[in-house]
Parts: sequence; C-alpha cells; structure tokens
Amino acid sequence: MQTHIGQFRLLPQLLAALILALRTAESCSLSFACQHVMRLGRREETVPLLFLSKGKDRVMLPTLELKSTYEEQGYAVARHLFTPDEVTLLREHYMRLRAQGPHLGDLVGLDSTSEDPLKRYPRMIQMHRSDDVSLGFLLDQRFHTILKDLLGREPYAVQTMLYFKPPGARGQALHQDQYFLKAHPGTCLAAWLALDPCDEANGCMQVVPGSHRWSILCITKADTTISFTDVTVPLPEGEFARPVLMEAGDVLFFGGSLVHGSFPNTTPDRFRRALIGHYISGDAEQVTAFLQPVLRLDGTMVTLKVTEPGGPCGVWVEKDGQPVIEISGIERPPTSQSE
Repeated sequence: MQTHIGQFRLLPQLLAALILALRTAESCSLSFACQHVMRLGRREETVPLLFLSKGKDRVMLPTLELKSTYEEQGYAVARHLFTPDEVTLLREHYMRLRAQGPHLGDLVGLDSTSEDPLKRYPRMIQMHRSDDVSLGFLLDQRFHTILKDLLGREPYAVQTMLYFKPPGARGQALHQDQYFLKAHPGTCLAAWLALDPCDEANGCMQVVPGSHRWSILCITKADTTISFTDVTVPLPEGEFARPVLMEAGDVLFFGGSLVHGSFPNTTPDRFRRALIGHYISGDAEQVTAFLQPVLRLDGTMVTLKVTEPGGPCGVWVEKDGQPVIEISGIERPPTSQSE
C-alpha cells in the first residue's frame, strides 16, 4: 500500500462543496478551516489541498486546516500520513537496528541487563547519517510539501531521532526545541511520527497550546525520577500541558517555541515508539554545531554558521497581576537533545 501526495488549487466554491461532501454539518461547525472556507464566499481565491491516497480509498486533508491549527495552537496532527505497512516496516527496521548493539548517539549507552528501560532501549539520534531508511524518512516528499506550507519557505533537514519508550520508561520534562537547536533567524519544526498508538498510559506527547508565541524560556531543574532529562521550563499559573492522542501513522508537527514533553510509560507491556525529523527554516543562517551538516530536502548539503552557546532567555514575572515573560536570563548549555 502506498501513499501519494500532491498539491492542487481549487476555487473556494468547489472546495466548500468537497468539504461539505466529506463532513456533516455538525462536524463542519467544529472545524476552523471548514468555517473559514465557507466564509470565503464569492472571492476568486485559491486554497491548497493535500491529497493522501491509500489504494482505492482517498482522504482529503486541506493544508489550510493543518496550517490554521498550527498557527493558532503551535502544533497540528496530520492523521494517517503514513500507511500501516510503512509504519510496520519502520518499526521493525529500528527494532533490528537496536538489537544489533550500540550506536553512535545512544542516549545513555546500551545495557541489555539494566533495570532501567532506557538503558535497554536507549534513544537513537542522527541515524540518517549512516542509515538509508532514516535518510529517506527525513527527506520524505510528504514532509517537504507540508513543511514548506507551515514555514512559508523551503525547509532544511537537520536531525533524526528514534525514541523507543518501552514499558516503565521515564518521560521527558517540558521544554522547547529551539533552546537546543538554536536556528537563527527563524526557528525549528518537528515532524513526530507515531510508530505505536500513543495515549496517556504509555506516555503520549503533552503540549501547551499557544506557547509557540512565548519567548525561549530559561531552564530550571527537572524531576529526574520521571524525566530522563534534568532540565525543564516553568509554567505560569493557569497554563497546563495537554495530551496529544495519536494512532500509529499520525504525524505531529510543532514549532520550536512550543512547550512540550511527556510523562512516563506506565503500561506493563506497550512501547511508545516515535520517529522524529527536525527541520529549520530555509532562511536560517546559523544552527548549533551538533546539527551540521545541514541538508536541503533534495539531499544536497548547505553550509551554515555555527550558533554560539548561551544567549538571552525569558523568566516569568508578574505585571499588573498577569504573568509575562521578561528577557533577563542567560541560557546555559544543554546536556541532551530534545524529544
């Protein structure tokens, strides 16, 4: 089974008819993009569509809806972007790689006898530098199409990661990816592919909607009994992380300032495997040294300057009874890469 992708442009009237044919009136009333299309009226504007075809079935995903959700919340989920067959192949591929022994970039080193699940199944990183399957994932044309629309320009590819998150594994404390990747100007963006169903029990992703509008925050100490990283970012009163429930094959896209993390996998027998590609805006001129060399999505290399460690960061202060971010701190070098 294969998934094909393409961009098409339709007049608003035709797009409205197509959406209404696929949605009930009630579901359309709950869709920001659906209502937006209805409001386009008679104007001769065009709207991009993303078509995913799975054999004889066909699913239409308006990029307008994905982009509007991304811009409003700081993240968006493309449902069933990868087919079940593709997910199975990827899952089996990385389980084979993990079984082969240690790899460069393993989070805590491989120890198959350890009581710590993260040492039995440590995270893998930058696999695309030595593994063609990982490189193919990172440069997948589906990502190119969506990332270009979300970023408004061509993306650069900088990182691959694989989290196994076996039963009993710790999660990762809340953080912002841009703190680690340091793309300037612009920001970074993650494409987080679920290789297993992800729910609160096995430690699904948790996000703080709207936090993509925040500055990069100064880090504080995290609780390492529930997080494999030792740093986190504080949340002001009234702000909470919310779970993102996903099926295998769904892809979560989120920006570099979005505060996100995960809780431990509390299940006795379920993994929460995820394959991640990290990208930066194509107008970036510098990025952290760990991410070099940088790739265009046609696979060619591009040379960027190296971002120096440190820099300003924000702290929460109260003004007029409301929490606001004041840029008064200094970043300290991170000890690990982010999920």
